[in-house]
Amino acid sequence: MLSSYKSFHYIEDIHKYVGEEVTLRGWVYNLTGKGKLQFIMLRDGTGVIQCVVFKANVSEEAFENAKSLTQESSLSLTGKVVSNEKAPGGFEIDVTNLQIIQLAQEYPITPKDHGDSFLIEHRHLWLRSSRQHAIMRVRAAVMKAIRDFFDGNGFKLMDSPILTPNACEGTSTLFETEYFDLGKAYLSQSGQLYAEATALALGKVYTFGPAFRAERSKTRKHLTEFWMVEPEMAFFDLNDDMDLAEDLVEYIVQYCLKTCQKELQTLERDTTKLEKVRRPFHRMSYSDAVDWLVENKIPLNKKIDGKDVEILPFPWGEDFGSPQEEAIMEQFDKPMIIHRYPTEIKAFYMKRDPINPKVVLAMDMLGPERAGELIGGSQREDNFDLLLERIKHEDLPEDEFKWYLDLRRYGSVPHSGFGLGVERTVKWITGATHIREVIPFPRMIYRITP
Repeated sequence: MLSSYKSFHYIEDIHKYVGEEVTLRGWVYNLTGKGKLQFIMLRDGTGVIQCVVFKANVSEEAFENAKSLTQESSLSLTGKVVSNEKAPGGFEIDVTNLQIIQLAQEYPITPKDHGDSFLIEHRHLWLRSSRQHAIMRVRAAVMKAIRDFFDGNGFKLMDSPILTPNACEGTSTLFETEYFDLGKAYLSQSGQLYAEATALALGKVYTFGPAFRAERSKTRKHLTEFWMVEPEMAFFDLNDDMDLAEDLVEYIVQYCLKTCQKELQTLERDTTKLEKVRRPFHRMSYSDAVDWLVENKIPLNKKIDGKDVEILPFPWGEDFGSPQEEAIMEQFDKPMIIHRYPTEIKAFYMKRDPINPKVVLAMDMLGPERAGELIGGSQREDNFDLLLERIKHEDLPEDEFKWYLDLRRYGSVPHSGFGLGVERTVKWITGATHIREVIPFPRMIYRITP
């Protein structure tokens, strides 16, 4: 790992150079000055450090440069690294030279409070704030943990196409486009169907990339473009699938606790809650979850004839929304899994339970602290006739799924997989209030810029 280049150093490595002269390059995060002293809070993407410019220690030109700096001006400075417990991070720089790279204009994001609409409009600049900076570093850690987990457990990364000829998760949430002379194409909702094909070639695979859902949802948990990791495993049944999901989430959280302490501290995250995320997680069937909702008088919220209606008792066969999931999760201080959902509310490719065909061998992992669904997965239908029956039942174009049915014609085996949403996972780990904070440039039904 490169800790520095010959021409300059990084703030995150500054503890290695106490008593030595270093050169830093970065941007002015904050600055104050009085008389012969100028204090510059310099950020470089790896951290923030206080730089002290004393008039007697620098040239007249360098001191005037320091006095003329504005917030977010870019600069290069040289100085001696000094330990100082009172300084942020425990170190500071006694500056001996300073050069301005670019003197920034008046910066639009000031220390005063700004509204959400203003900040999201200036997302390209908002990313520079300490909170957003910390969230992005946690996001990077989550994505690294995911790759390390799968790469270290014998999985092979496979790339699924983003342009697809058919739907995977239902036709109502597709982004559609014209594809030359071949008709309609769609932005991928999931890499799963293609992952199944590669799993039957390589055994254990995962896809990792963007997915697109044209849901008209304005909740704090929904994006129209998001990142998802989707492992697919030949010869795995539902129990194997749930075990792997638990292993993955535990690994991600513990990795972030180990490598992101500074960022989590900046975010004022209560890490004692994350420390509890250790296997095993609690599991309950959909039917048991419905019994709990009925017993605790948690209603179904449904719109009937344009009016919001609460239905009690909660009827078996309805899908859970956020109110039900959050009510259930109030019992738990770490993620839990609900499994064996009604067949009619789940996707066509999910295998029906041989013991009870009214339910499929599906599972959702819910996060604590109102995190919502982190993972959705299932054992896949491996029987050709039953899968074809489901395709017809859902009125899906059989010709478009001919290649997918081939996987059941030639060497079909039991297999399973799931999808983990990166943004929901990062939102939970960081404690962010809205999902738009945990992706660099969020795409929502009312926003496609910047």
